[in-house]
Amino acid sequence: MFETAELGRKVGKKDFEAAENELRTALLEAQRALAGTRTSVVVVVSGVEGAGKGDLVNRLTAWLDPRGTTTHAFWDTTDEERERPWWWRFWRTLPRRGTIGVLFGSWYTEPIVDEALDRSEPGVFERRLREIEAFESMLAADGTLFLKVWMHLSKDAQRERWRADAAKGRAWRESPLAEEYGARYDAFLATSERAIRHTDTGRAPWYIVEAADARWRDLTVGRTLLKALQERLQGETGPSVAQTPTTLDPPGKRATVLDSVPLDRKLDRDTYKAQLDHWQTELNRLSWAANAARRSTVVVFEGWDAAGKGGAIRRITGAVDARLSQIIPVAAPTDEEAAQHYLWRFWRHVPRAGRLTIYDRSWYGRVLVERVEGFARDDEWLRAYHEINAFEGELLDHGITICKLWLHIDRDEQLRRFEERRETPWKMHKITDEDWRNRKRWKPYAAAVHDMVQHTSTARAPWTLVAANDKRYARIQVLETVCRAIAGGLGEPVAEPPVTDPA
Repeated sequence: MFETAELGRKVGKKDFEAAENELRTALLEAQRALAGTRTSVVVVVSGVEGAGKGDLVNRLTAWLDPRGTTTHAFWDTTDEERERPWWWRFWRTLPRRGTIGVLFGSWYTEPIVDEALDRSEPGVFERRLREIEAFESMLAADGTLFLKVWMHLSKDAQRERWRADAAKGRAWRESPLAEEYGARYDAFLATSERAIRHTDTGRAPWYIVEAADARWRDLTVGRTLLKALQERLQGETGPSVAQTPTTLDPPGKRATVLDSVPLDRKLDRDTYKAQLDHWQTELNRLSWAANAARRSTVVVFEGWDAAGKGGAIRRITGAVDARLSQIIPVAAPTDEEAAQHYLWRFWRHVPRAGRLTIYDRSWYGRVLVERVEGFARDDEWLRAYHEINAFEGELLDHGITICKLWLHIDRDEQLRRFEERRETPWKMHKITDEDWRNRKRWKPYAAAVHDMVQHTSTARAPWTLVAANDKRYARIQVLETVCRAIAGGLGEPVAEPPVTDPA
């Protein structure tokens, strides 16, 4: 989820100053237009300790007209608040129609902090998340526009920011809780992921913002707020149709999480053969161990056309006894399937205890091909992130291991493979007019993949982005990832291969 906000993006000072003037003017225009509507806007500012939440709130306050903006910082509860129901303090601070409310801290703060610091009673955190989802859905149905911003810093970036502040004599900028919360970084991040996953809905989406560079952070949030306001003012009834922040990248060059995949990785033939033998042997052992433990596994394959999904799948099935595995190839839904909820046809093939099921394409088609090609309405694919996380949560809670793989290649390698298929008699059936048409929409698909990873790569079911320009390297990465996922589900280590370095 958070890997989409660790790409190292920055904005120079001159570029920031030029963009700020234009953005500030546009925000004020949108705010004036908002004043005559029945829409209230709630901006929730949350994120990693040290990510600059206070600085962002100050920036938004400076950019917006204070006559139509309220700002509330939620800190310790007062006596007045403790004498009333928990939700009272939030209801009384909601912005009136036609205005914007910026919340520094919110109904998310206390549940996340208590859970991360092990102060919650069992079940309280999950109950709060259900209450939050219902609360936000109720307000959204009444016309409230939500902009929930999670500002992310990696652990290293967080420490570097604090070191820089101390070196410049600005340690006073740190929260009094920085040391305590920083020491529990991993616990806070895991808890925050759970909160985001359970409350990231089509009507109240989360926007994960890279916060290592303050100028990038502030412009990103400002432009995302502007876009959301403009869409609502133009008559949109739902949230922005992009659940990632409005990009600051040059036109046609939006950075995505796929840019971080090391496509130059390769394996020579001898290393490949040795590692193939090792990981297939290990996969065979683990598949029987999982069968004995009655623990099922679901492997999801997604990726570019011609990325090598079929070859990778064959290396898995070649190692697993045929009695233990099945492959579910996913194409356009049949009439029977189209008459049901889109998840219905995937529920049908959930494996029995101790078996392994491979989905060659999957439920992620709703937020990939159906989104890009317009087969699903905006509201349908927007809410699908939440529905998919809930579906996978059901499988995980039942004890099923989930391994999700995106096979990534660059456009040049895809073209080479397309042409090879066209010229090879026994591969011609693999290339279709649809493949060539999809290739022309590479950028929209890349953006959809980025959003998919951001909203559905969770601690319990993360996405693995496979470097697939070299087929040998990709097949070994796939086998190793599947082995480690099954072993993790069983609570046992894997046998490590001989040490070899990729070429």
